[in-house]
Amino acid sequence: MSLLRTPARLLLGGTLVFAGVSHLTIARQTFRAQVPKSLTDNVPVSEDQVVLASGLAEITLGTLLWAVPRRWVGTFAALFFIGVFPGNIAQLVNRRDGFGLDTNDKRLLRLLGQPLLVGWALFSRPRKRR
Repeated sequence: MSLLRTPARLLLGGTLVFAGVSHLTIARQTFRAQVPKSLTDNVPVSEDQVVLASGLAEITLGTLLWAVPRRWVGTFAALFFIGVFPGNIAQLVNRRDGFGLDTNDKRLLRLLGQPLLVGWALFSRPRKRR
């Protein structure tokens, strides 16, 4: 099992860096569909600022997963995936299209994938030292 943790960690890191860079570039507009209106209504930030901040967070987490093989990094990645979950729910509730998620069935299916990301992040952590 431990032989799978390193490749899982590196692949997750690469996935996060790619997603983070796309937040800042090619998919910036599309990621705005995931920003809950309740957030921008209650906190003085724009959808674009949220997208940029989450992109930088993903790049940072992905880089840390590559460079710092510590349990806390995987834990923070799992917490990040939990933290962005309300955006995925908002995309479903508000019927906002993005990334080919143009039906509620597709958006709901995506919600079911979020726990897999949390599990992936937790699995990719190095084993606890005894």
